[in-house]
Amino acid sequence: MAILLIGSGGREHALAYALAGSPYCRCLFTAPGNPGTAAFGRNRPDLDVADHAAVTAFCRQEGVGLVVIGPEVPLVAGLVDDLRAAGIRAFGPTRAAAQLEGSKGFTKDLCAEYGIPTAAFARFREVEPALAYLRERGVPIVVKADGLAAGKGVVVADTLREAEAAVRTMLSEPGAEIVVEECLFGEEASFFALCDGTRAVPIGTAQDHKRVFDGDRGPNTGGMGAYSPATVLTPEIERTVMETIIAPTLQGMRERGNPFTGILYAGLMLTADGPKLIEYNTRFGDPEAQVLMPRLTSDLVPALVAACDGDVSGVEVGFDPHRAALTVVMAAAGYPGTVVRGSEIRGLDNVIDDEVIVFLAGTRAENGRLLADGGRVLAVTALGASILEAQARAYAAISRIDWPEGFCRRDIGYRAVAREVAGDGI
Repeated sequence: MAILLIGSGGREHALAYALAGSPYCRCLFTAPGNPGTAAFGRNRPDLDVADHAAVTAFCRQEGVGLVVIGPEVPLVAGLVDDLRAAGIRAFGPTRAAAQLEGSKGFTKDLCAEYGIPTAAFARFREVEPALAYLRERGVPIVVKADGLAAGKGVVVADTLREAEAAVRTMLSEPGAEIVVEECLFGEEASFFALCDGTRAVPIGTAQDHKRVFDGDRGPNTGGMGAYSPATVLTPEIERTVMETIIAPTLQGMRERGNPFTGILYAGLMLTADGPKLIEYNTRFGDPEAQVLMPRLTSDLVPALVAACDGDVSGVEVGFDPHRAALTVVMAAAGYPGTVVRGSEIRGLDNVIDDEVIVFLAGTRAENGRLLADGGRVLAVTALGASILEAQARAYAAISRIDWPEGFCRRDIGYRAVAREVAGDGI
């Protein structure tokens, strides 16, 4: 079948890598795509993905049998709804179901109603009540913008002054809403489930590194690196997550008349009281997709089709249990603030082999040169028999990339590596 992939980031390059390798994929289109996705099919930068009628017309013209939507914005905008209404199979949640990512307040209310373990919280539209709540609860405390914020709408405040500033900033826009919640303590991990509206199948784990600088310092970003599997998520914890978080979420969405189909990506905090939900994403993560896709041992396309068609009961998504993957994001100077664009990236041909893949994100091709054109630019991904081995390969590859204007964290995977050194590996 012809497949249309929506998006232009490193996640989409990783998905293109997996989709194009399926015998079910006759041809792959990516809109708008990037120089990396172009290696697996045809980019369509001329197709405006915000114009749902144009996307529908393109699918009909090209005989597209499956649309895979990478980023969250088209999901929240209802692209799946419009494609399904036109009889086109689209992987992802409807607009109403995508509220699990599009509105943190929506998700917190669902958790409260269905007993899903999460942080204590309150929702606010006005500054003064929010400030009063902060002073009552004390710090550390977490302030979150209610809507989409590209992974950067969260402030973990260690001081009251920092928390108050976050409240005032986030509520400065008309109609804005925030969630203020307790600060959970423990280790974070990411859990992915493939959902058909009723059932869910676990499809991998990862651990992301959100802060921009080594040692988890600095502001939150869209993600500076990740590794898979998340060894801290034992089989017992995974069963608990499925039973206490994923299953009641699907039940709640069904009972509200908005069954969830697609990828349910649970950001978890592993607390002393057990796993708790930090927040949901309703699509593959970025950079988590860059460590999940290279570890796949099964065909992704039939799994996505089964979810779209409402029955994942027979789906088994396999990952190599003896192979780990680790990705390090190389970002442009200034990220996550104003970035420098247009610098040339050289040397990628010197690092790519059977164990190293460089997924492209904020890049553009110009006159045979690869140029930086965004914040997160490269995801240098390596495989290994352990996370320590994958980490060493990834950083060795980075040392051979000629891009002085880029930077990266130097400690991606440090928790897992410490566990492996202590004798608790994959």
